[in-house]
Amino acid sequence: MPKILRYAWIGAAVAASMALPLHARASDVTEYVVEATFDGVRLDLRDAVINRGYTIDYEAFIGDMLARTSDDVGGKKTIYKHAETIQFCSAVLSRRAMEADAANIAFCPYVLFAYETADAPGKVHVGFRRLDERGSEVSKAALAAVNALLDEIAREATGR
Repeated sequence: MPKILRYAWIGAAVAASMALPLHARASDVTEYVVEATFDGVRLDLRDAVINRGYTIDYEAFIGDMLARTSDDVGGKKTIYKHAETIQFCSAVLSRRAMEADAANIAFCPYVLFAYETADAPGKVHVGFRRLDERGSEVSKAALAAVNALLDEIAREATGR
């Protein structure tokens, strides 16, 4: 490949990677690990949400889905022993965020995850994808409050 084409290709690759949404970065995931049973941590996570007066809207059993569909999609390994997400919303925090910027609807509902990998049983990971604190100062503050809530819940579920 001529040198000029190689540099053009590298430049295009760099430009394309810069177009990724901010939430695609791994650093935007907050995760805590605790040595415990998955069922116990899952219950603690649910309780941490419910005891604050929130309703869990949906639970996704990601690990079960991946196990169930593994043969159909050519899965090569068992990833999780257990893996779930839960979603909920806070009327107060969501209203503040959306009054500051109507586009903040994109962040609702809030999602927390819990998983235990097949190759490290007994180590349960709990966390969430941090919301991009963007927009006006009021919007940033509202989204920071949601991140603080999610962090508080994840920490509580892992005994921190």
